[in-house]
Amino acid sequence: MNKAYVGDGKVELIAGGGKVYTDIAARFVRSERTLKEIIASDYSKELVKRIINSGHEAAVEFDFFIFGIEGYARVTEVQLVRKRLASYMIKSGRAEKSGRRSFDIVIPDNIEGFTAENLLPVNLFKLKDGSKLSEYLPAGNDEVILEYGSKDIFQLVEEWYNTGVDQGLPEEDLRYVKPQATEFKALIGMNAHALRDWFRIRCCKNAQREIRDLALKMLNLCKESAPDLFADAGPNCVRLGYCPENELQHEDCRGKIMTKNEALKLIKEKMAGN
Repeated sequence: MNKAYVGDGKVELIAGGGKVYTDIAARFVRSERTLKEIIASDYSKELVKRIINSGHEAAVEFDFFIFGIEGYARVTEVQLVRKRLASYMIKSGRAEKSGRRSFDIVIPDNIEGFTAENLLPVNLFKLKDGSKLSEYLPAGNDEVILEYGSKDIFQLVEEWYNTGVDQGLPEEDLRYVKPQATEFKALIGMNAHALRDWFRIRCCKNAQREIRDLALKMLNLCKESAPDLFADAGPNCVRLGYCPENELQHEDCRGKIMTKNEALKLIKEKMAGN
């Protein structure tokens, strides 16, 4: 079993950035010049900034980015593919590998040392020689305490999975009992518009810990490769100047970033004062 921790995931920018096509798309709408002349025009940082600040971000959809990711858990995969326009190629977990597929997991470090106890009937247990455990215990001891941690759970699932493979059960069926901690690897493709929208939600402190880690790493790569497109990208509070979560605002942000309701109240007070 290969084990990694939340935060260890890796993100690579495969394509995107460098030459920015948003300004070509923006010029195309209103320019009377020929397409060749538009394409030959010098890049305009100011035009890109104006398009983004205006909120008319359709032109931003002509810049596309492809990322490769690994070292993230299925917990994050489920959230990743929700509610955003994107392309995904996710490494198959059902293809037959004849037991050669490594059992890789990603977990938060704070659950590693946690243990729980369960009372189990003694008659469930046998020794290696086939004799019952109850035969070796004093009369009346019909229950035993099983103390186990995350390591024990994962080891049990791995052994169960490998036994199934050895017995010829299809891996696409065995994977139904794999934990959400199972690592997934993927290629992600998004245009700049979808990315900017995605960053607003997933870079927020209210986002689940691991997908926020993924989003922040993707954001840093975008800022490095296309700074004009992503200068103001980030969580909603960066773009809006306030937090739209209101009563659901993250506790770390309370008193530091005004909520939408507080912003509206401030605007009304200023309007009334005028």
